[in-house]
Amino acid sequence: MPDNAGGSGAGPTPGVFGRAALGSCLAMGITMYAAKLGIAIETLEVEIQADYDDGAMYGVSDSPPGYTEVRYAVRIESTADEDAILHMLDEADRHSPYLDVFQRAQACRRSVQINRIAER
Repeated sequence: MPDNAGGSGAGPTPGVFGRAALGSCLAMGITMYAAKLGIAIETLEVEIQADYDDGAMYGVSDSPPGYTEVRYAVRIESTADEDAILHMLDEADRHSPYLDVFQRAQACRRSVQINRIAER
């Protein structure tokens, strides 16, 4: 976490890891569906961007603490026809587990185990 978020600046934030999970899942799915449909890809880049309100995470804003919008941009170099590439992307998106997680509300249940320790 960055210093200004209470961390030591030694590594990425959980949000960076979450966006990386989405981007890598999309890239893997695109690669899989390109192979399935016989589309050769020379270069593939997936970029994830997200909007959010930092203040909500710290309890100083009434906004929701999660992302307000997530966008992804795909850059492909291929000799394949544009319509074939767009069809392949639609198929990859339709079967992407992490894209589904980001697009559809999920039930999330908390369980807690508290181990009390004796005071010293």
